Amino acid sequence: MTSTARPSAGQFVRYQFGAVLPEDLREWVREDLVGPGATGRYVARFVVPPLPIFALLFFVPGPWWLSLGMIVLLLVPLAYFCIGLSTVYRRHRLAVHGLDPELVHERADRAESAMRADYERRHRA
Repeated sequence: MTSTARPSAGQFVRYQFGAVLPEDLREWVREDLVGPGATGRYVARFVVPPLPIFALLFFVPGPWWLSLGMIVLLLVPLAYFCIGLSTVYRRHRLAVHGLDPELVHERADRAESAMRADYERRHRA
């Protein structure tokens, strides 16, 4: 992330639970939600917290594959909906922080513009 302003530890924890950060941290929020690795950070925020609960399932009496099956039955829908709703959630977080929700598509728009410029450069009549 390029911005020098970073949230304090307390602000960061509150931000993870949905709190709005002060205006001076908007650039950090923008980089967090649309910068490089934004989708990976988003998925980690939803998949990592239930891991201790998944670990407790290994203490359920029975064969190991039964515990593993229970974890898979919980993890697959979690990951599916997490990835599927990534754009919706990140758009919402941008709007809550007073940023343009369309920034979510910024990288795709830049790539499309570069591809279009390359096409026009190679195929000028």
